[in-house]
Amino acid sequence: MESFDLKHYLRDRKEWVEEALQRLLPWEQSPAPQLDAAMRHSLLDGGKRLRPILLLACAEALGSTAEPLLPFACALECIHTYSLIHDDLPAMDNDDWRRGRPTCHKQFDEATAILAGDALLTLAFELAAQPIAGVAPLEQLALLRLLAQGAGMAGMVGGQMLDMLSEKKQLSLEALQTVHACKTGALIRVACLAGAHLGGGTPEQCQRLADYGRAIGLAFQIVDDILDETGDSQLLGKATGQDRHSVKATYPRLLGLPGAQQEAERQVDQAIAALAPFSQHAEPLRYLARFILTRTQ
Repeated sequence: MESFDLKHYLRDRKEWVEEALQRLLPWEQSPAPQLDAAMRHSLLDGGKRLRPILLLACAEALGSTAEPLLPFACALECIHTYSLIHDDLPAMDNDDWRRGRPTCHKQFDEATAILAGDALLTLAFELAAQPIAGVAPLEQLALLRLLAQGAGMAGMVGGQMLDMLSEKKQLSLEALQTVHACKTGALIRVACLAGAHLGGGTPEQCQRLADYGRAIGLAFQIVDDILDETGDSQLLGKATGQDRHSVKATYPRLLGLPGAQQEAERQVDQAIAALAPFSQHAEPLRYLARFILTRTQ
């Protein structure tokens, strides 16, 4: 894989996920067309599809075929999208734009946005519970529990609460990492760990891929914080400077921009080190970790 093309790989896997979302979501079964439209507005508006791609890439790193895992991968995207819908609400971050389009509550209304998020969260577990060839029911049940933990109070939702409570406060680096290991990192770590388990990884391989996920989750959040300070709102598809306006606890606020960049690089180095025993099948994960440092959106 000397000439590995990350751009092509990400485009290819994103197309897999987009096609699977279109195929798997039961749009025609909805008794409420406005709810249907709101879910579609937020879920099918592009985005990087990072979490499902990570699940697929971790399974591929173990030499496994990724296509049968698409329903579980799409479940991660449903959970991520629901979290964005709710985060954008006036009671939370109060954002008007997401990925260059009006946020769900702006396109529709607040009640519809709340229900669209609720519907995507419950749909996620419907998709994740679909039988997967070669995966024992008890193993899949354990992964469903892992997914719930990563999305819930001990993970993403708890991290969002901590993030809100940290506004206008000066946190230590350790406390800030705790916030973001939950808010952003938990679901990314679950994506990697689920891909490892579903790909047939040994306990050591699963742990290494979980460590990789934790490190790139933190790196991704640090770069997000940096882009909120320095990024182009047109490329990001949302307003910049929001963290500073809300006096949020961020890595640039705590460490300065150079220090935040160094911390992101340190996390990426840790992620790549976790992949040391893996073959060339893990090249997408290695390239993706490095790409996080240079992304502009």
